[in-house]
Parts: sequence; C-alpha cells; structure tokens
Amino acid sequence: MIRKLLAAAALAALWLLAPAARAQSPSQPAFDLVVRAPDALRELLERHLELRRYQQVSDLDDAEIARLVLLADKDARELLATQGYFSPDVRITREAGPPRPRLVVAVEPGPATTVGAVKIEFEGDIATSTDADAVAQREGIRSGWELPVGRGFTQAGWDTAKGSALRQLLARRYPAGSISYSLADVDAASHQASLGLKLASGAVFHLGELRVTGVERYDPVLVPRLARLPPGMIYDQDKLVQAQLRLAGSGYFDSAFLFVDPQADPAAAPVQVTLREAPLQKVVLGLGFTTDGGPRASVEHTHNRVPGIGWRAITKLQAETRNPYAQSEWMSIPDTAGWRWSVLARAEKLDDDRLVTHSQRLRTGRFQAGDHIDRNVYVQYEVSTVQNPRNVVLTAADTGAGSAVSVNYVWTGRYFRDMPYPTTGYGVGFELGGGITLGGNSKLFQRTLVRGLWLRPLSSGRLQLRGELGAVIAPADALLPSTQLFRTGGDTTVRGYKYLDIGVPLAGGVVGPGRLLSVASVEWQRPIRWNGRPTSFEHTLFVDAGAVADHVNELRPRAGLGTGVRWRSAVGPIDAAVAYGLHTRKLRLHITAGFVF
Repeated sequence: MIRKLLAAAALAALWLLAPAARAQSPSQPAFDLVVRAPDALRELLERHLELRRYQQVSDLDDAEIARLVLLADKDARELLATQGYFSPDVRITREAGPPRPRLVVAVEPGPATTVGAVKIEFEGDIATSTDADAVAQREGIRSGWELPVGRGFTQAGWDTAKGSALRQLLARRYPAGSISYSLADVDAASHQASLGLKLASGAVFHLGELRVTGVERYDPVLVPRLARLPPGMIYDQDKLVQAQLRLAGSGYFDSAFLFVDPQADPAAAPVQVTLREAPLQKVVLGLGFTTDGGPRASVEHTHNRVPGIGWRAITKLQAETRNPYAQSEWMSIPDTAGWRWSVLARAEKLDDDRLVTHSQRLRTGRFQAGDHIDRNVYVQYEVSTVQNPRNVVLTAADTGAGSAVSVNYVWTGRYFRDMPYPTTGYGVGFELGGGITLGGNSKLFQRTLVRGLWLRPLSSGRLQLRGELGAVIAPADALLPSTQLFRTGGDTTVRGYKYLDIGVPLAGGVVGPGRLLSVASVEWQRPIRWNGRPTSFEHTLFVDAGAVADHVNELRPRAGLGTGVRWRSAVGPIDAAVAYGLHTRKLRLHITAGFVF
C-alpha cells in the first residue's frame, strides 16, 4: 500500500511539473505511445489512457517510465471494462528508440460480456397498486428496458438504461421516485452480466392549487382555464408540459414555467406557475414571399384586452398581388370548458389571372382549441362578386357570384408525434355546413369536406399520405358564393400547378369553381446524411393529383410529380420543391414554411 501511495505521489508530482517541462521542450515527448487493439477500442485507449498525459514530460527517467507502465495495465483494464470486456489480455512493452523509447500497449479484448439476466423490482405505491394506470406504468418500465437479455453490456448502456427507467417512473404519478438499489454482477468466466434494479416510487401525487405569480393586467381566471390542471388530478409530466405550452402560446404571456415540488404533500401538491405577461397591445409588421401569391407585406395589430368587454381583437391587413385581404377577429377569454365566443369580419380579393373575385364574410360562433382536437361552430354570411377581365360569356353560377347564410361545424383531430416536425401519426378533419342562398332564387344547400394526413415511418425515411374530398349538394340553378365551392392546385394541394388552377373548365380558358373536390398525394421523405450522420435536411419524392367538377362523371384528375428538399429550421419545416404538371406540361417551383393541418 505504501509503495502504491509513493508511486501515485510521484506521478502527481510529474503531472504538476508537466506544464513547465512542456514549455521548455514542447516538441520532444518523453516516449512514443502505440496502441494495438481493434479499431473501436484503440480509439478509446488512445484518447483516455493516463500514459497520454505524461508523454510531454521530457525529463522522465527509466524508473518513472517503469512505474507508468505498471499503472497503465490497470488503467487499460478499467477502460476496457466500461465496454464490456472483463477478461482482456493486456501486454505493455517498452521498446528502445531511436529517437526515444516506445511504449506499446497490445490488447486482445476477449469475448464481450452480454446481459444474462435482468431483474427489475419496485417498492412503494407502484409495487402494490392495482390501479390500471399504475400497472401499465410498471409493465411499461419493464417492457421498455433498454438493456435486455442478450444485449452487449457496457457501463454507458447500463447507466442509460437505469436513467431511462427512472425517467419513466418520474413522468407520471411519482415525481418523488428514485433508484433504491442497482447492481451489475459480472461473471468474467461466463462473460455474462446479471442486472438488478429496484425503483422506489413513493406515494402517488395529486395536484393541488395553482400558485400563480406574474399576472397583473389580465383576468386571473385565464391561467386555470388555459392550464386545465384541476385540483386532484394525478401528476402527469406531459400534461404539465402541455399546460405550459398553452400558456406560453396563448398570446397573453411571453413565457410560462410550471413546477411541482417533489417534497410537497403528495395528497395535494401545489403547482407553482411563474408567468411573464405579454404587452397589452402589439403591432407586427411582416414581409414574405410564396410561389402561389408572390411577394407580400402585412401589418397586424393585437389588443389583448379590449376596454369594456375584455375580449382579444386581432386585426390584419395583407397586401399581396393575388390575394390581398383585411380581417378583424374578436375573441372572448375561454370558459371553464375551453370554449370561446368569436366574431370575424373579412374582405378579400382573389385574382387567378382569369377571374377577379371580391368576397366579404361575417361570422360569429364559438370554438374550442384542445390538445388534440379543435371544434368550431358558427353562423356565416358571405357574398362574392366576380369580375371577368376577358369578357367571356359566363353565368353567375359558373363563376361563383352569389351570397348565402350558413350554419357550420368544423372538427379537427391531430395525433402527430414530435411536433413541429412530425415523424409519425395522423390527422383527420371534416367540415359540415348547410344554409340558403340569398337573392332572387333562394335555394337550400349542404356542404361537406373531409381531409386526412397520415405519416408512417419506414426503414429509410417515412411515407406521407394526404387526401381531401368535398361535395356541395344544391339545385343546379343555386347561386352559391365561390367561398362555398371548390378549386385546388398550388403549394399545399396539387404541386406542379398554379394556385387554384384546377377547377371546372369554362369558355375562353377560364377555370371556375366546382361542387365536387378530390385530392390525393403520396410522398416519400428520407433524411439526407453527411459522413454517415443524418442532417437537418430531408429529400422528398411525391405524386399529387386533384380534380374539381360539378358532376362525378366529369372528374378528371390533374397529376403532378416532383422532388424537393425540406429543412428543419428553428421556425419549423421549410420546403422547396420542383414539380411537373402532367396536364400543363410545365415545371413549377413551390416553397412553403411550417407544418399546418
């Protein structure tokens, strides 16, 4: 023992003196180091062997180098053990120069250790509870164990597996959980490791009151209604994160932080909510460009608490070549179920190079934005007038000139993972509406639109399927406004075609809106790799098709195919694609930003 302490002290002294020695002779190492081992282990040993630290000590004598060799054997074995090699053959030899001695570390690692047995146990509430959630969490930890029998054992893998199991315990019900026991028993003779882990859950946690700080200018009822964390709810880390995102994304707060103290009373653990309020009013100026609409400029004013009623008002003006508009929407604060009243007024112009449509819309109703499901119920008045610059003989029914009052219900469900860059999951939405046209020939009508998006991982990349079906049922002479009818084509629908370029063919090359819509798309998305590693870019290949008509037997699909690149930017996915329209026989560039469903 005394000899080992003296050797360690001598090596420590050498290391303290090493900077001065390196300064005197920075290019003259005391010895050369050669590691002979399989590639993966050679890199580990070359980087972490203690011998590497002493190479630049230029005044080492033979006795000191001999001490280093003795310590290096143990050091190498400890490093190899972290990779699962517990019975290696390690030989360290010293070879004479010139110009200096050479230390050769030769390693035969022997068989790698694999996991022979795994025993995961629990104590506390999770061990005895018969609650279905507790049972599922317990079994989920066992089935999700990341170092199963037969897998190669490494220290890093063992640490990662324990950490993952503990995170699964802490994520729901048991924020005060801990690891009470862990053991990796390695049998060097059989090259197997027996793993044991015991997780202590403690008591199940129920949420208590919200303790809110940082609210001054807004109604205090906003926080519990947006957070949706009622007292008595069982602790769930995901629900806390979702509440935090709802608060931060509500527009009322610039930042939000939620915390439950694991040392609090499990029967009613207070939720600490720290907020920083957003300004009462703000103005946002914007510049942008889309391949559908060209350059655009916008100004948006938000008032988060209109005097007298306390509603939020968002007013936006957008200047664009094809589709300029002015819109103002006023919304109440959410009630206890998350529903809000809203009133919207919008006026817009749509120029598709053939027809110029002016539309006005007034809407009032209620909407609810949930974690996965959005609902919207409203009554709407709308009117469209159409100009015909080409002076082609067309009827109002052809062009979508008309007015109507309708009652509508919109439902959207989003079940995607890894937002805002979804990699798997699906979304489904539908719109149901019915009303009456106004004017001389008042007619009843009904409108339905169904859409879906599905993402499925593949062995290389993922597959995206997208579809949309729509139909308007009304008498043939009903003068429906264009906003109730369908056209398609453009960046987010059928690529390879201009914005709203697919519709009902009319005289003079005019494309009018139709009563039936069908859109389908298949897209393969795969990561772009650099030096064997995935980058923030993806390559896409796709085929889109869409059709619009007034009768089923008149549906004629227009297809486009192309390829593109997607960038996972800080603000969301940005897509650039080149598509060829098989009907128009032209190439078009399409650029979009963000993921919207």
